[in-house]
Amino acid sequence: MSERLQPGDVAPAFTLPDADGNEVSLSDHKGRKVIVYFYPAALTPGCTKQACDFTDNLELLAGAGYEVIGISPDKPEKLAKFRDKESLKVTLLADPDKQVLESYGAFGEKKLYGKTVVGVIRSTVIVDEDGKVERALYNVKATGHVAKIIKDLGI
Repeated sequence: MSERLQPGDVAPAFTLPDADGNEVSLSDHKGRKVIVYFYPAALTPGCTKQACDFTDNLELLAGAGYEVIGISPDKPEKLAKFRDKESLKVTLLADPDKQVLESYGAFGEKKLYGKTVVGVIRSTVIVDEDGKVERALYNVKATGHVAKIIKDLGI
């Protein structure tokens, strides 16, 4: 079970392929704030709602200086289908080995329909301009989460 990140921790570095197979690194965003969110699976109802919420609020978040990256264990081909089907504008990255999910504390035991299972823990980590964790939110709800982030950040 991976450790959860705390405010002030250095955000773990990563380089993962996007929906088109291009490599994207956290370091590409140095000097900018990044909302990194982790979700279980592309093309599922909750994850679609969450990705659409981020896309709908992307301009508002960008205007406040935030970029958004979504990470799941899906392969790039599935992410491309997800992006195209839902007209998503957020950067979607593939982590099929779950190494980044684990390094961010977003993979491990969770409750699902009353049972304990191992899987992706829906999480959001906000990284500041210096690559440090500003906020780390775990077991978030797919619906209403983006609105809560916007409110909490005072945007």
